[in-house]
Amino acid sequence: MKRFSAQYIITNSGFPLKRAIITTEDDGTIINVEDTEGNLKEKQSVEFHNGIIIPGFVNCHCHLELSYLKGSVVPGGGLSTFLEQVRNSRNNTPDALTKSSSSADNDMYNEGVSLCADICNTSLSFSIKQKSRIKYISLLEVFGIDPEKATRRLDDLLKVAETAKEMKLLFFLVPHAVYSMSLPLLRLLKEKSEKNKITSIHFMETADEETFLRNNTGSLLTSFERSSLMPSNPEIAKNHADAILNDLTQSGNLILVHNTFADRETIRKIKVRKNLFWCLCPGSNIYIENQLPPLDVLLDEGCEIVIGTDSLASNDKLSILGELKTLQRYFPFLTIEELVRWGTLNGAKALCEEDHFGKIETGKKPGLLLLENVDLQNMKLLPDSFVRRLI
Repeated sequence: MKRFSAQYIITNSGFPLKRAIITTEDDGTIINVEDTEGNLKEKQSVEFHNGIIIPGFVNCHCHLELSYLKGSVVPGGGLSTFLEQVRNSRNNTPDALTKSSSSADNDMYNEGVSLCADICNTSLSFSIKQKSRIKYISLLEVFGIDPEKATRRLDDLLKVAETAKEMKLLFFLVPHAVYSMSLPLLRLLKEKSEKNKITSIHFMETADEETFLRNNTGSLLTSFERSSLMPSNPEIAKNHADAILNDLTQSGNLILVHNTFADRETIRKIKVRKNLFWCLCPGSNIYIENQLPPLDVLLDEGCEIVIGTDSLASNDKLSILGELKTLQRYFPFLTIEELVRWGTLNGAKALCEEDHFGKIETGKKPGLLLLENVDLQNMKLLPDSFVRRLI
């Protein structure tokens, strides 16, 4: 049994508690949270910390498989250039891919992540997930713009799914993005994912997505042509809203990832879809497009925000705190309490794991983190704020 206290505890079950005491089992399961109303008396075996205790982070969007690309992709070139560099770099050996993914998994745990939704194009990360201290939900991703290859693309995905099933991993079949999927492939996937609890899709990451969908022009078209991927008879959705509402499964939660160029009109059209979550990966957005999502619009429209790190191809580390600090820097009106909720409880809800993660509450096992070097008076993160895992 262990006991922890700090200047503040953000439990996500109410207002932050001042100098409360958290009692846990040795394995991290919460036994009790005692509200001392700020009057913490000396108690044997209570660890007191000068910071804020929060639940473990939830990473709602990660590409562990791309960890081998750290430092290899030139920043600021836009999404089409980024995608080409990634395509041209998919020639590393399985051992190299596994080693880099294992290192990234360990670093992510040390950065405080307890639960992670990870995009998979292969099964190379599966053995890492079996042994990891992080709970993973594998989102097995398919893409392909050639309508004549739709069946083959889906068959390849189902082979990866069979491996995940054999290894007893939790997984769901998901699309990559509206612009990278032919309509036949989207509709085949819709049939196979009709009972999904969780679906995610890369969404409006660059302004050229809408240009490509509506007019079959722009930098994405050029990128597809340079890579010999553009079919002679393209069949793609005409806009994001139609694809989301008509060509994706309507069951379970849907996580829209990036939203860098989401506009109010599209947001309002899509909001009729229930169980919708908007995942922000600000570090990656700056790295690739040098632009942040319209957070003010998303908040004004009542969107449920969650946080992801994307991959080491577009980020220097897989740190949820790093993403929250970026948001704090560019949107100073945000409070620690709000940011922490996005990076913990909201993520747990999006991944259907709120019974175990996201709250410091009796019976849950969310992991406990200590936020240090923060502005406790104004409840803001600082550039030098850091996190330490307590349990």
